[in-house]
Amino acid sequence: MTAELTVYVIDDDEAVRDSTAFLLETADLKVRTYESAETFLAERDRAPGCIITDVRMPGINGLELARRIRDSGSNEPVIVITGHADLPLAIEAMRAGVIDFVEKPFDDEVLLGSISRVLGQAEGALSAEGQRREMASRFDSLSQRERDVLLGLVQGHPNKVIAYDLNISPRTVEVYRANLMTKMKAGSLSELVRVYLTLHPA
Repeated sequence: MTAELTVYVIDDDEAVRDSTAFLLETADLKVRTYESAETFLAERDRAPGCIITDVRMPGINGLELARRIRDSGSNEPVIVITGHADLPLAIEAMRAGVIDFVEKPFDDEVLLGSISRVLGQAEGALSAEGQRREMASRFDSLSQRERDVLLGLVQGHPNKVIAYDLNISPRTVEVYRANLMTKMKAGSLSELVRVYLTLHPA
């Protein structure tokens, strides 16, 4: 189970917070606990991870918390803990963006299994986002003329057509094209096009 991400435990019951935190720490997970959703939401610049919260809490409950996280544009995954009588509420929470719910009383392995799946998904999303940021940084390093040549290549134009459109020589297009491949760290034209389309989806 990954230890790079943080698990945020939000529950108004101190005993539940402490026991859940202890369980997760024994599984080598980073844990932070909060006594209310309000306290959690007030914290800025949190490290990436996942959220575990009870459906029923005073003030902002687990359902409303999930909605607020989703509406904020965050992709932080949320797991809710619910009693058997709260099952309809848990299903509603799933519609609000909750990734999984665990029924009380829960087996430790059930909760750990759910967290492992959610953190794996979160880690994959972070990796993909990191790769995209790296691609964007490479694209930003291009000159305007290099971007013009890249656009021509993406549109499927041969060097001669790109040269004519930009009023430069085909040899100059070749130079720009070589620079593009180097700056974008692309091993082939198809890879160069793929990177561009990743950054500029149709």
